[in-house]
Amino acid sequence: MEDPNFHRAVERSQSLVNKVLNDIPEAHKSCVRSKSLTLQPSSESKNLQYMESSLGIPRAPTLKGLSDEFRLEMCLDRMSEGLQMYQDLLGVLSDRVSTPERLTELRADITDLLAQVVKMREMAHLETGVKYAGSGLASRLTGDYEMQVATHLILVQLQDFTRDIFRSLRNMGETKPEVQG
Repeated sequence: MEDPNFHRAVERSQSLVNKVLNDIPEAHKSCVRSKSLTLQPSSESKNLQYMESSLGIPRAPTLKGLSDEFRLEMCLDRMSEGLQMYQDLLGVLSDRVSTPERLTELRADITDLLAQVVKMREMAHLETGVKYAGSGLASRLTGDYEMQVATHLILVQLQDFTRDIFRSLRNMGETKPEVQG
């Protein structure tokens, strides 16, 4: 049976995803001063892969459309894990940038989105999902340049992950997963 409350939770989540996507450019502008680090794809991204690796910035889990191999539980687990990871990363950054307000707002939106994902898990009668263990990023941010690059990379990754969440939520709305009841 299809649960209308689950469908409403998906819609609320999509709204929060849009809010996060709209807030990322402002957070980037307020925290990243280097003009060469933009949210627009560029050839610079290849050069930043080394910094991403040396700083040990984790990657969000991969999201896919629902299928027999990628079920609702796995999708919600990965969303939850990725959102917890970005909560951690944005918390680290917020403690170190000179103007943390936009990052703090973005982190609050991610917390709200994570709460919606938890509600969807509960509505689908799924067990508690995964818990993110932490990145340890703070110890690797030794200078201003590293902070600028880490902030840039994390916001670019968050933007990509949030777009993937939106596509997954849209897929959930279209496939109408059955909720156990």
